[in-house]
Amino acid sequence: MKSLLLSERRLPTPPAGDPAFAPLEDPRMYWPVQRARVAKTVREGAQSLGVPVELCLLDLWKHALPGAAWVERIGLPRRAVELTLGDQLILHVNPNELIRGTSWGGWPHKHRPTSSAFIWDGEWNLRRGDLRQGSRAHFIADIDANRDDLSQSEAFAKYMARLKAGKPWSSHQQGILLDSEARILTFLKVYLSFMDDMAIRGFDSTRGKDMLGVAVTREGRLLKINRGLHRLAIAQHIGLPTVPVVVKAVHRQWWARVTQDTRGRDALTSMCEGLVACTPETASGALDSVA
Repeated sequence: MKSLLLSERRLPTPPAGDPAFAPLEDPRMYWPVQRARVAKTVREGAQSLGVPVELCLLDLWKHALPGAAWVERIGLPRRAVELTLGDQLILHVNPNELIRGTSWGGWPHKHRPTSSAFIWDGEWNLRRGDLRQGSRAHFIADIDANRDDLSQSEAFAKYMARLKAGKPWSSHQQGILLDSEARILTFLKVYLSFMDDMAIRGFDSTRGKDMLGVAVTREGRLLKINRGLHRLAIAQHIGLPTVPVVVKAVHRQWWARVTQDTRGRDALTSMCEGLVACTPETASGALDSVA
């Protein structure tokens, strides 16, 4: 009776659901998906409440009102900057040059820049992982090399090992559960379909949950941050000439250099002009080996 009720329960729309994964959505993921939806709603609600305040803070800074120096010192409110500048923060880069990314794994929280700020302090830009050696790049190359028989791929073996161990892979963000060989093969075929679609139609920045995000280092180089690593890996693997990326943050030292102590619209204009010259970082960083 319990299994019957589960099979009849309609799975709510997963937070990061994609129509391509619909055949893999499973009613048994109902509660994990619900929890993910609630968390997303609460997070977005808090963000929406904070946006008017952030816009007011940015206006205070733009008009050099009392407190403007403090607003810049805490990094300028990121969402207000994004709403103000819009497409001016979008750059087009060669994905095969965007090979370095930064992550916070293993770093104490006190050393991580806050996602609510647009100007970042610290040494985050000295830790630059090589995306070509990452799990996403390996996954995409693996399934493409074994597209005629995905059961021979390393990815298939990995998911099957989890299944046999009684711990099938699942995603509460997508509502899917890989609890059979057929589901695993379907999952891998979906990623092949993403690859083939991108090869034909080019990069669709609306396909994923977020645009490809980058941050500008103190030297004025671009490092990959946040989500979209599978899409970037596909673009690199198939050799797309260009992809759009959005600047989510800049290092304070670079900001100071391009804005020359100006504030308000003049500073934002100088910053946007400086972004045009920013190119992807390809060299390793001094803190790459720090865990």
